[in-house]
Amino acid sequence: MTKFEEEVKRPKKAYIDPFSKREVDFTGVAKKFTEGAQTLKEWKEYAFLLEDKLKLQQQALPVVPECVAEWIECVKGKNNNALALLDDDNMPDDVNEWLFFQRNDENINLILRAWLDGYTVEKPQLFYLRDELTGQFLAKDNQFKDKDRYFFWNGADPLTHSIGTAWKLTFTQQEIDSMKTGSYEQIEVME
Repeated sequence: MTKFEEEVKRPKKAYIDPFSKREVDFTGVAKKFTEGAQTLKEWKEYAFLLEDKLKLQQQALPVVPECVAEWIECVKGKNNNALALLDDDNMPDDVNEWLFFQRNDENINLILRAWLDGYTVEKPQLFYLRDELTGQFLAKDNQFKDKDRYFFWNGADPLTHSIGTAWKLTFTQQEIDSMKTGSYEQIEVME
């Protein structure tokens, strides 16, 4: 039984007794009328509660960056309450920056809503980088773990073909900003 089913009891009767033509006793008719009215009232209340629940479910969940999602799960894992989300003594630096130095009030409300209602993790926008002179794509070789090594991609056009895991051809805006990219055209990756 779900929490909703525990809070909201479904009416037991699923129908209203039709009045029999043979009954002449008006107390019996009045009793059936009262029972029918009560059943209709219960179903009406039940329908309104279901409608409210559906509206709540259809509201978009707050979208938070991955670092914030990890922080929420960390705090929940320690069985802390929502106020622990705002404790900046243990908070990771990237969450602290997002929460207090960007859009302060808006992000505080967002993280608290995410705690209560759930959330969706923000997917960063990815870009291909195409050299404006040669038309070749910038690629990072994933085989080198110790150092970032970039090359021009000479294979199939990554916009139309799947590339294996050995090469990284898509970059976030943050990665692009940290590189010295020169004259590259940013092409958004379409999902």
